[in-house]
This record gives sequence, structure tokens and C-alpha cells, in this order.
Amino acid sequence: AVGSPLVMDPNSICRKTKRLAGKQAELCQLEPEIVQEVAKGTKLGVRECQYQFRFHSKYFGKILQQDIRETAFVYAITAAGGRHATACSMGELLQCGCELTRSRAPPSPTAGPGTEGTAWEWGGCGDDVQFGYEKSQQFMDAKSKKGKNDIRALIDLHNNEAGRLAVRSYMRTECKCHGLSGSCTLRTCWRKMPHFREVGDRLLERFNGAFKVMGGNDGKTLIPVGDNIKPPDKQDLIYSADSPDFCSANRKTGSLGTRGRVCNSTAMDTSGCDLLCCGRGHRDETVVLEENCLCRFHWCCVVQCRKCSVRQELSLCV
Repeated sequence: AVGSPLVMDPNSICRKTKRLAGKQAELCQLEPEIVQEVAKGTKLGVRECQYQFRFHSKYFGKILQQDIRETAFVYAITAAGGRHATACSMGELLQCGCELTRSRAPPSPTAGPGTEGTAWEWGGCGDDVQFGYEKSQQFMDAKSKKGKNDIRALIDLHNNEAGRLAVRSYMRTECKCHGLSGSCTLRTCWRKMPHFREVGDRLLERFNGAFKVMGGNDGKTLIPVGDNIKPPDKQDLIYSADSPDFCSANRKTGSLGTRGRVCNSTAMDTSGCDLLCCGRGHRDETVVLEENCLCRFHWCCVVQCRKCSVRQELSLCV
């Protein structure tokens, strides 16, 4: 996922005001610490994008200028990262802290041995998901809202929201037992954000089932393309153009092709040579790599290693 539209250096993002929409620059001036956290989150999203598509033929470069399903995933995962990274419960931001739980109903206990008759209450320091949601929304959506009657802007805003909902809708409950001699007479619970790998897995499922849409006549609505297709919900990813061929290098789309990519000659999934090499076949090659070995710790505090040569068999797409 190279070239995400919102990946910036969190240490310099607020100095590059020419690259920001008006609301983004305003938020930078008012709350630079929060914008830096959001920027860190977009980098988290990019790393997750690279992980999720590590065995795919897709290349996320110039294609981000097109309104295809790969673009939808990038917008969603970076918006999710911006939401996920806001460090309220870690005490790193003065503007927010632990989630307020006074008005929330008691948590439902998980069925299991020793939970009968246990008292439950909210406590600890839960993640303030609503604060992060609102700040991610303010910053990430600002650029698209400038042309919100444009189909591309509507699609980008939808996919941003789908990414944030992939975090907010799947908050998990963590609990701690209290009592004498290991008993659990009281259980204190708080809400935590899902692990970001779970968010990436969930959005990849949405990517695989993404909806193709077109703009309505009023310029404000999106209509699914095809007969008898249900409208996408808020957590679905949407796009309006078909993806290009990623198998061959194409300067126009920015695709590098799959020639020379390492593949798995025995796998049947997307990492396998049959799929990753797009039917062109593969060749086996032996390479010699150097890696650290025989490492020893010397007091204090140095680790010294030798360099060992390792022969490795690789399968490469032709």
C-alpha cells in the first residue's frame, strides 16, 4: 500500500499546510498533538495494508488516483488507523482520557466457571472510542467534504466511515477479578479497541465483497451497479471503476507487475506461483544470504554476532 493519500510524517504534518484542506490546517493549529496521533495511525494503516496484500499481485501506487476497490481499502484502513491510534487511555493526550461509563449498562458476563453470582461494574481505563472517532472524522473527511456532491468524494467519505466503524463496532470487553484467596466476588470491566490485525482482517473481507456503485441523478446518492443487488451498508467498501491488470508492468497505472516476485510453489492460495505469477510460470533459484548467527551477550551491554552464509531456495515469477 504505497502512496496512501494521507500518509505524512507526524513530526512535520502541521508545517505542510499547503497539502492540507482548510479544516485540516485549522485542526493542526488548534490541536497539533491530536493531528500527530491521527498521522501515526495512518502509518499504522499503511503497514497493515502491506501485510494484508503481501501475497497479492496488486500494487498500490498511482492506482490511488482511480476509484477502484483497492483505493477503497486504502481509504478505509488509513481512516481506521487514524481512529485506532488516538492514545487517550495511555494518558498521552491532555484533551482526552478514559472512556466515560457512568451512563452505560453493566457489562454482560461471559459464560464460564466461577462467574455465577459475581458482581460486575465498569472500571479501569477504557478506550475513549468516541473521542478518537470524532477526531479521525474531522481530519480524514475534511478534504473529501470540499467536493461532497462529487461521486468520488461521496465514495471516499463512505469508505473512511467504513474503516472507522471497523474499529468502533467491534470494541471488546476486558475484565479483572477481585476477591480474597483468588475468588472473583467482584469483576471490574472496561472496553478496549480491537487488535488492529483484526481490523485489517475484517476490512479485507469487506474488500473481497466490495460493491460497485454509480452516482444517482441528484448527485448526492450512490446506487449499486447490477440487478437485484442490495444497497451496501455503512461497513461495506464501495468503488465505481474496475481494477486494472496488475500482472504486467504498466507505467500509466503504476503497476510494477509480478515478474521477479517471490512465490510459494506448493501453495494453492494467492501466495502460490500459479496465481501470483498470473499463469506465466516460475523458476527456482538458489541464493546465498548472510544473517546474524552465534550471537552472544557480553556484560554490559553488548550483543555480538557472527555472519553466517545461508543457502535458500526461492521460486520467482517469470
